[in-house]
Amino acid sequence: MAVPAKGPAEAEGPCSDPTGPSERSARDVAAHPVDEKLHVSRLVPAALQHIAAMYAGVVTPPLIIGQAVRLDTAGQTRLIAASLLIAGVATLLQTLGVKGFVGNRLPFVNAASSAGIAPMLAIAETNAQGSQLPAIYGAVMVAGVFCLAIGPFFGRLLRFFPPLVTGVVITLIGVTLMPVPVGWAQGGDKTAADYGDMRYLALAAFTLVVILLIQRFGRGFVKQVALLFGLLIGTLAAVPFGMADFSSIRSAPIAALPTPFAFGAPEFQPAAIVSLCLVMLVLMTESSAGMLAIGEICERDCDGRTITRGLRTDGIATFLGPVFGGFPTSAFAQNVGVVSLTKVRSRYVVAVAGAALLVLGAFPVLGAVVSMVPMPVLGGAGIVLFGSIAVSGIRTLSEAGLDDSSNIILVAVSLGAGIIPLAAPTFYADFPAWAQTVLGSGISAGALVAVSLNLFFHHLGTRGSATAAAALKSS
Repeated sequence: MAVPAKGPAEAEGPCSDPTGPSERSARDVAAHPVDEKLHVSRLVPAALQHIAAMYAGVVTPPLIIGQAVRLDTAGQTRLIAASLLIAGVATLLQTLGVKGFVGNRLPFVNAASSAGIAPMLAIAETNAQGSQLPAIYGAVMVAGVFCLAIGPFFGRLLRFFPPLVTGVVITLIGVTLMPVPVGWAQGGDKTAADYGDMRYLALAAFTLVVILLIQRFGRGFVKQVALLFGLLIGTLAAVPFGMADFSSIRSAPIAALPTPFAFGAPEFQPAAIVSLCLVMLVLMTESSAGMLAIGEICERDCDGRTITRGLRTDGIATFLGPVFGGFPTSAFAQNVGVVSLTKVRSRYVVAVAGAALLVLGAFPVLGAVVSMVPMPVLGGAGIVLFGSIAVSGIRTLSEAGLDDSSNIILVAVSLGAGIIPLAAPTFYADFPAWAQTVLGSGISAGALVAVSLNLFFHHLGTRGSATAAAALKSS
């Protein structure tokens, strides 16, 4: 995950836009695999693989946030539809681009990131019913503006976000969100008399076993969509026991565009804004690393200007998302893996996947299909989903030079700070409200500590120090 620090003015580097003047002829550009327009017989199956790889991740933020703010089925359906719609728009902007201003023109997927879930839950907990989503959306919109403002200069800031920092944050995303699927596995509603009933736990365990069996014995496409098959089979298994509710499908409109500010006008709270801007820095780092990785996979040069256009897409989608009910938008690493695995590098494949997401978002009845999945089924699948995020963070940390004692201390203290809200939920109860919002999220607390300690160990007063330089290089 190490990302070279590059300024926007650099003309060459790891995603130059091939459409730039005097770079290549039109014929050369058309011949590149990234710009290849595949026959529909190859285009559609390849696009379906991208949708399958990302779908569960796209609907996870609205599912969790909707549950946390106690939305009814209709509200939950609107959130899911909005998330799909914004993901489609962002992915189309990213792959097709707009006159060299927006989009990296690579097979790159953008959608709502799970990294923002924990900070948004912390914002919800410190606001009264009815102000929760407006406070979240106000902070998300400012985070989008923040991304747009610093995007052109972000290459110079990347050295402050080495794998040590991003690895800690990604690990904390998975770890701090684990109580969510555990709660789902017990029924979802802590106030219900049957919360934790054995039939809920059995259904969650059955779903988890199905996913494991498909992952073990499945092949090709089936193995890639093990999570979705697990959700489907788990839901079907719940039907005979009366644990699946199909009323949301009957009541949901077949086709409807999201209503602007359906959940209220945004509210701008300083502490919430700081928390989401911290997360946005991490998301920008992830997106930059993803662009460099996809550029390498596709054998297409990537420079600072292309990264800036890609981050500008993140910023626009993050800013506009709350208008319709969306959340912070960033790169989807699993789709980078799909490109690497399938060797299908055409950006038009991902553009078709983005168009499909756009269509899914315009049909709320399809979002209702997701919202009808029983909570225990989501719990069994969620353990795999969030556990996989934590594993990604651990993998990043394994490449971060942990043989250096300073790096070990940095990771240890940052993880400790991030786990405090999880281990002791009332730890910050006597702190001011703004501090509870920032520190009450393990992700933002861990990110803040990791960035600060990285500055302390590897930047402040280390000029000319060979030991410090070696430690920073390893991270």
